[in-house]
Amino acid sequence: MARRVAPEINGGSLADIAFLLLIFFLVTTTMDVDTGIARKLPPMPEEPKEKVDIDIKKRNVCVVLINSQDQILFRNRPMNVDNLREAAKEFIKNEFDDEDLPEKEYKFIPELNKEVGIPKGVISLQNDRGTSYGVYILVQNELVAAFNEVRDEAAMKYFGKPKFDDLTEYEQEGIKTLYPQRISEAEPKNIGGN
Repeated sequence: MARRVAPEINGGSLADIAFLLLIFFLVTTTMDVDTGIARKLPPMPEEPKEKVDIDIKKRNVCVVLINSQDQILFRNRPMNVDNLREAAKEFIKNEFDDEDLPEKEYKFIPELNKEVGIPKGVISLQNDRGTSYGVYILVQNELVAAFNEVRDEAAMKYFGKPKFDDLTEYEQEGIKTLYPQRISEAEPKNIGGN
């Protein structure tokens, strides 16, 4: 009996098919976009300035700590992230001139056509090396949202517009002078909580 030879498969178009599949998956695949925080850095100083020690009063600094177990301390008090925004707003505004909250510097702001008390508060965000990135970004977003809400409230109070973004550039400068966004981010360190 004669041996039958199996027919060969034509592999000439396999390279074309593989290339088409590669193109298909490249076109249809979505890539995760890196999430992060948009920050505008201050401009570089023109000339080196001499180092000056600045005396900052303790009441003007709000320290927000995140430990390695993602627990938050707001001004040495444990706090849930859900309450962080309201606590930060209270610190930023100091509406009732509380002795424990930032002191105010009274100054005439031409854009507001009024003399107002500008709080001198700074929020210092510090985290442990073991802090998860998600919690760090969540806390960062809550602090920025607190500043945004305070500015929205000021836009309504001084200009009758519900959103800061609805103001003209001139009006926005007045609100930014009244409530500058002061968030200091320290280098991660070993805070504890392990």
